[in-house]
Amino acid sequence: MVHQNLIGGRNVPASDGAMLDVLSPVDGSLFARIASGTAADVDAAVKAARAAFEGSWGRLTATERGRLLMRLAAAVEARVDELGELESRDNGKPLRQAKADAVALARYFEFYGSAADKLHGEVIPYLNTHFIGVERVPHGVTGHIVPWNYPMQIFGRSVGAALAAGNATVVKPAEDASLTILRVAALAREVGFPDGAVNVVTGLGRTAGAALAGHPGIDFLSFTGSPETGTAVQTAAAQNHVGVTLELGGKSAQVVFDDADLDRALPVLVNAIIQNGGQTCSAGSRLLVQRGIFKDVAAAVSERFRNLRAGRPDAEPDLGPMINQAQQRRVQSYLDRAAGEGLTVAASGSVAQDAPKGGYYVAPTFFAPVAHESILSQEEVFGPVLVATPFEDEAEAIRLANGTPYGLAAGVWSRDGMRSTRVGRAMRVGQVFVNCYGAGGGIELPFGGFGRSGHGREKGFEGLIEFTTTRTIVIAHG
Repeated sequence: MVHQNLIGGRNVPASDGAMLDVLSPVDGSLFARIASGTAADVDAAVKAARAAFEGSWGRLTATERGRLLMRLAAAVEARVDELGELESRDNGKPLRQAKADAVALARYFEFYGSAADKLHGEVIPYLNTHFIGVERVPHGVTGHIVPWNYPMQIFGRSVGAALAAGNATVVKPAEDASLTILRVAALAREVGFPDGAVNVVTGLGRTAGAALAGHPGIDFLSFTGSPETGTAVQTAAAQNHVGVTLELGGKSAQVVFDDADLDRALPVLVNAIIQNGGQTCSAGSRLLVQRGIFKDVAAAVSERFRNLRAGRPDAEPDLGPMINQAQQRRVQSYLDRAAGEGLTVAASGSVAQDAPKGGYYVAPTFFAPVAHESILSQEEVFGPVLVATPFEDEAEAIRLANGTPYGLAAGVWSRDGMRSTRVGRAMRVGQVFVNCYGAGGGIELPFGGFGRSGHGREKGFEGLIEFTTTRTIVIAHG
């Protein structure tokens, strides 16, 4: 099947007619083609968005924008099976996870639809002869560069918020996972969004993505991806003095104290690294365990890892394939480097026997013990690789947890409420979970990082505010 760009409400090919092959992560086969967007296509999309912002879309009230988002939420909810199957095929994640992403997408539109008319301003006391009002207004045209690991969810949390605030949008999805975004953008048009409110240009990051990041007609950017690409995006945007929200990744720690409820913790600790094949920015990829229970916890985690299976998404495995061959090789390179360091493999799962030979599968692997300075403890693997490191006391746990360049999420496991609170508040991360681990979950919860994990916040009401700026109005009346 051939998929074109969506610009100004019309499906249009790339300006030079070029196409990209879409390969299935499941078996490596060709199953679709997408337009390979150019700088000219991005320019057309930005112009279409500007026309919508200054025209039919910009004239809508906040209540009307909210109602459209609620309609889109209902349309997505009615197509969870369709969107889940499309995402699973395009992305390779197990079908149950892909459907859960579609449910979350509907919830994002519902949340931001209901919040659209709640962006209230304020009045500032000043001189008795003046009235001072401050209102929240949209940036204008916003650009959204969406990665391949959670395309529906990240589309929902960034584009949904931008639309609720009144911006017109241009989206560049990852070339490895564009299909659900194109489908949802088409649904937006079907439920009544004006042409140009939502535009999608597919293609390569180095062409379409770079053109969007550096386009002078963009007023604000949202980017989720690697720190290296995030630097390039922010540098390009800076040439136009444009603000950017960056969500760039993590090396999140789960801290397990000796009084933790292990029956409750163990399934969560394992799921936090294998969900989406470990291709999650907030994956719990580091396990910090108090020394007195380290051997017992490592043994229990090892037992669970030995039973994990990577396989075809429709077989509902524990995890599916990596997104593409490059990502498969990247993860394997880390496993090879770990072997070079002499790290101990405590346990590994397997690839299911019926997994297609051409697919991009990696068996989940657990290393224990691993030194804090190891490459696997410091660098984001972005795959199903978990490392465990012992600690002595609370102070060392905090030092190790904060001892990477990243700061996206963390988990704390302890029955001692005072200790959990102390440790949680000492974490240099955007989200802390105590006796649970929601990672990026929770539409209502502000999400973002410190340090190499980026800046700005998405999700929740904070995410909505990111897509606005303020205008102060001073009225002399005395």
